[in-house]
Amino acid sequence: MFVSVDELNTQQAKWIDARFSLQDSGEGRRLYNESHVSGAIYWDLLKDLSDMSKKDGRHPMPEKDALTELFRRSGLELDDLIIVYDQGGSPFAPRAWWFLHYAGFQHAVIALEGFDELQAKGLPVDTLEPSPARSAVQPVWNEELYASREFVEQTVAGDTGSRLVDARSAVRFRGEVEPIDPIAGRIPGALNFDWEQLKEDGRFHADATLREQLASVVKPEEEVTVYCGSGVTAAPLYAMLKQAEYPNVRLYVGSYSDWISKEDAPVEKG
Repeated sequence: MFVSVDELNTQQAKWIDARFSLQDSGEGRRLYNESHVSGAIYWDLLKDLSDMSKKDGRHPMPEKDALTELFRRSGLELDDLIIVYDQGGSPFAPRAWWFLHYAGFQHAVIALEGFDELQAKGLPVDTLEPSPARSAVQPVWNEELYASREFVEQTVAGDTGSRLVDARSAVRFRGEVEPIDPIAGRIPGALNFDWEQLKEDGRFHADATLREQLASVVKPEEEVTVYCGSGVTAAPLYAMLKQAEYPNVRLYVGSYSDWISKEDAPVEKG
């Protein structure tokens, strides 16, 4: 999941640059063009890691065929060491990592360091966009990591035994403020763990205190389904739960924005 590059054989790695800005959708690509880890492929949140033609929330999940094509043109194989990075302390590398995890890439990790820190550590950088040899990789999808809308509906009805955990801020969770989606509130029955709590001084951390905070919301032996507004900021919460050795975790990629897209979908406030 989250790993310092100091612990990795970076010379044998394949790199994915997932930098992005929700406020400026072109920023990640501009930063990549200015400088990136040598050999890194750029994956864009909107163009590669979402299917914006769909109506299933604000960052809908791409079809498996599209993800397979992304992996193949990126030259990836299932047994590759793949290091994904972004600005550091952001949700975009975890989002990219989750798709790799879902597809069966067992050695994909999220760099704890953002690009500036990677460069400061002396990793080679350049402005060249690589053209990797196309692979014929065949993903091995693990559906136990994915929560469909139907699964979440069954969870709300009490039929799955999974615990919903909302990764948004407490004020959005309670429905007091909603700056993005048209309906304020949360999916009924959800608990709350603000993804910003996963960070310390702008960097993800996984110490004993954080594990205690997570366990105070949901126990490791419970099955957990995480969501946020659009499936982006829930990805680091998913990754951190796995880091904390929670064995049964799912991600509702459509998240709250998908949930409220259905007329008369129930929501809770307070």
